[in-house]
Amino acid sequence: MSASATRAVGVDIGGTGIKGAVVDLSTGELLTDRIKVATPHGAEPEDVLDAVKVVLDRLEVTDAGDVPLGVAFPAIVKNGRTLSAANVADTWIDFEAESFFEKGLGRQIHFANDADVAGVAELRYGAARDQDGLVILTTLGTGIGSAMIYHGVLIPNSELGHVHRAKHGKDAEAWAAYSAMERDELDWPEWAERLQWYYSHIEFLFSPDLFVVGGGVSKHADKFLPLLDLKTPIVPAVHRNNAGIIGAAALALAGERPGVLDETTEDLAGTTAH
Repeated sequence: MSASATRAVGVDIGGTGIKGAVVDLSTGELLTDRIKVATPHGAEPEDVLDAVKVVLDRLEVTDAGDVPLGVAFPAIVKNGRTLSAANVADTWIDFEAESFFEKGLGRQIHFANDADVAGVAELRYGAARDQDGLVILTTLGTGIGSAMIYHGVLIPNSELGHVHRAKHGKDAEAWAAYSAMERDELDWPEWAERLQWYYSHIEFLFSPDLFVVGGGVSKHADKFLPLLDLKTPIVPAVHRNNAGIIGAAALALAGERPGVLDETTEDLAGTTAH
């Protein structure tokens, strides 16, 4: 694999859909159409692997060993092993996911938490670029993912969507994710009341310098972000629902060759630990 590659493939596995594209590593722009397939019912490992193969086939990169591949996944990921399963099958818990995908795809990959790679995308190409202090990115979708970035360095596996509401028996994502808005048929102001509790709580716990809000619903940021009353600035993600694809692609190269830097990868090497 070339350390001077200027493009990479990013695949973002979510609770409802699996998306992928080829990404220009110098700009963060998609070089192909975004390919999306439904996440298989039950989201068992073999079925998810098959769906990823479909995405790569449609992108015509199944045999492109010289194009790095990054995969984002909705779970705690440590040393290539998934340690949780919030919106996928329980068989992913304590599962050697990275080696499973590498064997199934016949190529090396870089494998990381989906919100963490979205944070890397916004750090390198988006709303968190050149931001000092603590940035907390949240993705609002099927659940609530989070990425914590301090002075440009990712603190992986923060899982701030699972803080609990005292005396209510539910975690934050069960109460305030975008899926909760749809499930409970809330309008924007009603959902914003739940988000107010969530972001106020996270603000109190961590005193961040910036909140970045990602996920597909961020395209409607004007309908709910102005309703929030926070001390911390809160802005929509630049790359919205493509951030997982872009961040996975960006980490693919730096993750494979962490000791080999060029102008494309030098500012990525410190953003995450493999």
